[in-house]
Amino acid sequence: MDSLSIAVLIPARRASTRLPEKLLLAETGRPVLVHTCERAAAAFGREAVTVCADDQALVDVVEAAGFQARLTSPGHQSGTDRIAEVAAELDAEVLVNVQGDEPEIEPAAIQQVAGLLHQHSWADIATLATPGTLADQNDPNAVKVVCGHHDRALTFTRAPCPWDRDAAAPAAQCLRHLGIYAYRRAALLGYASLPASQLEACEKLEQLRALEAGVGIACGVLAQAAPGIDVRADYDAFLARYRAVRPE
Repeated sequence: MDSLSIAVLIPARRASTRLPEKLLLAETGRPVLVHTCERAAAAFGREAVTVCADDQALVDVVEAAGFQARLTSPGHQSGTDRIAEVAAELDAEVLVNVQGDEPEIEPAAIQQVAGLLHQHSWADIATLATPGTLADQNDPNAVKVVCGHHDRALTFTRAPCPWDRDAAAPAAQCLRHLGIYAYRRAALLGYASLPASQLEACEKLEQLRALEAGVGIACGVLAQAAPGIDVRADYDAFLARYRAVRPE
C-alpha cells in the first residue's frame, strides 16, 4: 500500500439515543472516541487520523489527546456525508471510514480494508465482514453481505441471506457486514451525486446506492470482529476487558 496515500476519517456525532454521550464516556481515563483514535493511529500513524465531529466538545477531547479534529456541519444525515466534507480538503487517495464507537477495533482490520483497494483495481469502495450465525440471519439489525469471487460484494441485506431452498430456511451460516469502509477519493466525493436507489430506500442501507449504480465494492472477511459500543452493557463489557489487562 506504499503507493497509496491514506487518511483515516472518524465520523463523530455527539447525540446518541441508546447511550447518551457515549463517545465522551471516559471511565478508563480516556474517552471512547480517543480510544478509537489510538487504534486508528496504530494502523497508519497519528498524522493520518482525523475526527470529523458535529460538536465542539468532541473536537476538544480529541485535540487534547493530540489528534486532529475538524468541526463539520451539524446537518449531515450520515457519517459518509460527514467524512466527505473533510475529505474534500485532503489530498489522500484512499479514505478509510472508522466508526467512533469502535474503541477495540483491530489496527490490522483498518489496514486490511484499505489494502483491498490496492489489491482490486475494479473496486472503488471496500468493506469487511465476519462469519455470522443463525441468530444473525434472523436479526434485521445484523446486515448480511453475499460475496462472489475475488472478494466482490454482490449484495447487502437485512433479510436472511443466503436462503437454503432445500431446508426452506435461512442457511446456518452467513457473512455479517461490519461498518468499516475504504473509499477511493473520487468515489467518496461523488457518493452524494449517485442516482437515488430503490434498494437503499427499502433496506435503509446506503451501500446499496453504490451497488445499484454499478460501483464495485470489495469485501474482505475477518475471522472475528471487535464489538462496538451501542448500549451501556456494551460499555461495561469494554470496561471489564480493559481493566482485565490494565488493572487499576
